[in-house]
Amino acid sequence: MSTTTLLVRKDRITETRLRTAEDTRLAQGQIRVQVEAFALTSNNITYAAFGDAMNYWGFYPAGEDGWGIIPVWGFAKVVQTLHAGVAVGERLYGYWPMASHAVLQPDRLSEAGFSDAAPHRASLHAVYNQVLRVNRDPFYTADSESTQALLRPLFITSWLIDDFFADNDFFGASTLLLSSASSKTAYGTAFQLAQRPGIEVVGLTSPGNVAFCESLGCYSRVLTYDQLDQIAADTPCAYVDFAGNGALRLQIHTRFTALRYSCSIGGTHVTQLAGAKDLPGPRATLFFAPAQIKKRTTEWGGAELGKRLVMAWQAFAGRVHQPAAPWMTVEHHRGPAAAQAAYDQVLGGRGDPRLGHMLSML
Repeated sequence: MSTTTLLVRKDRITETRLRTAEDTRLAQGQIRVQVEAFALTSNNITYAAFGDAMNYWGFYPAGEDGWGIIPVWGFAKVVQTLHAGVAVGERLYGYWPMASHAVLQPDRLSEAGFSDAAPHRASLHAVYNQVLRVNRDPFYTADSESTQALLRPLFITSWLIDDFFADNDFFGASTLLLSSASSKTAYGTAFQLAQRPGIEVVGLTSPGNVAFCESLGCYSRVLTYDQLDQIAADTPCAYVDFAGNGALRLQIHTRFTALRYSCSIGGTHVTQLAGAKDLPGPRATLFFAPAQIKKRTTEWGGAELGKRLVMAWQAFAGRVHQPAAPWMTVEHHRGPAAAQAAYDQVLGGRGDPRLGHMLSML
């Protein structure tokens, strides 16, 4: 058996190559899974852009200097096992490499799933090391696997962003500015924020995506990046930055004299990423979703947090697939070459924002 992997240059993420290598034998306690399908979104581009800073390259080391493997969310099937608690044929949801196969070392097994105890992952955040058995997953439905892979991890981040701001009384802001408003994490956040009374949610996007963002109905208004002057400079506002565009961040920090908080989420504008030093106003602060999960788990307990997330997810997923006006359609890309081409497409920000890309290296 062999594994085909998409490798990405860490210092130049526009450069990729495919590698096929014979599989090594499993050690006792390990399993091998076949990665059947995974989602590719701008969130994965963020993983690459912040791969060193946030150690995303550490989940599945490439074993080659200068090259990395981007982690992705999706579904896999156990094809080999040397672990008594995991059977061949089990289907799993989790955080996989952009590859045809992966090797895991299950630990802390329960009916719901297990964690990957591979030594190189010991220092990485536990949230990303969790693998779920689909037959016990409250989020799972067989007819919506693509939606789960594409939107579930993003929506959980969206939900946590909304919860974080509400938990902090929106830092005194009455208007939230969301960049890259057509991205899935941004509009998931807007969907949640739209349910907060008294909060104006302004989507910032490129001219070509204005109509799409307006059609979602979750933004109070949608502006292009050169229309910031349509918002009064003294508006008490907060910036939720999904783009990572340094020039835009500087504009916002310079224009808005009552900027209460600046929250850095992602890096969808890959060619315009920049640091956040020496900015007027509040310091741009990176949002780390697992920290908010930990806080709420401590305060509410894991069961209550899970219950709230499932309820919110069901409402969001129902809206995304509303028959009269669905927010997303899915495009499938099968095979290594097709997956590599899809990566180039998503990296370049090309295509219809209503499309969701599902990939398979098989």
